[in-house]
Amino acid sequence: MRNGTPADRIAATWRKSSASNPSGSCVEVAALPDGDVAVRNSRYPNGPALVYRRAEIAAFLAGAKNGEFDDLCSGVA
Repeated sequence: MRNGTPADRIAATWRKSSASNPSGSCVEVAALPDGDVAVRNSRYPNGPALVYRRAEIAAFLAGAKNGEFDDLCSGVA
């Protein structure tokens, strides 16, 4: 799977956070058979997907849990 592949061409089960925006502005993720993780914009389900290695996703999530990206959403609950 390559970055930029149209998300609707990826045979996967997409899911989003239960804390997602009710207007549909969400990021969705899907585990791929090879262990990679695909990410798409739920507002554009046919748009391009970004594909990351599992270790890259783990590093991002660890940073998010540690508050390293909190400045990106200042003032957002």
